[in-house]
Amino acid sequence: QVQLVESGGGLVQPGGSLTLSCVASGGIFSISVLGWYRQAPGKQRELVASVTSGGTTNYADSVKGRFTISRDNTKNTVYLQMASLKPEDTAVYYCNAKGIRFGSKYDYWGQGTQVTVSS
Repeated sequence: QVQLVESGGGLVQPGGSLTLSCVASGGIFSISVLGWYRQAPGKQRELVASVTSGGTTNYADSVKGRFTISRDNTKNTVYLQMASLKPEDTAVYYCNAKGIRFGSKYDYWGQGTQVTVSS
């Protein structure tokens, strides 16, 4: 059974920093493309950042230079370091793992963690 469990969300002032973590279980971590998505109230879920099994990263334009995604395959954990946070970064952040195993595609989501940027 695959599970993704996020942590690290909270309330932070504009300009502050937070680091989100997502621990994966179920034997898929090292082969997956891992991503962080977010969904603000009234908006569609959007990709924030992703990292492939080979370490290639991709970022939304709105977070480039402020957010960093990384993965630790020894700990089955993917991180999202967020700096210079803005009120518009307020959203529920979701961890995602997708890939192909035994010839079948998979796409798993965590339960989400709230990030609120406000003074």
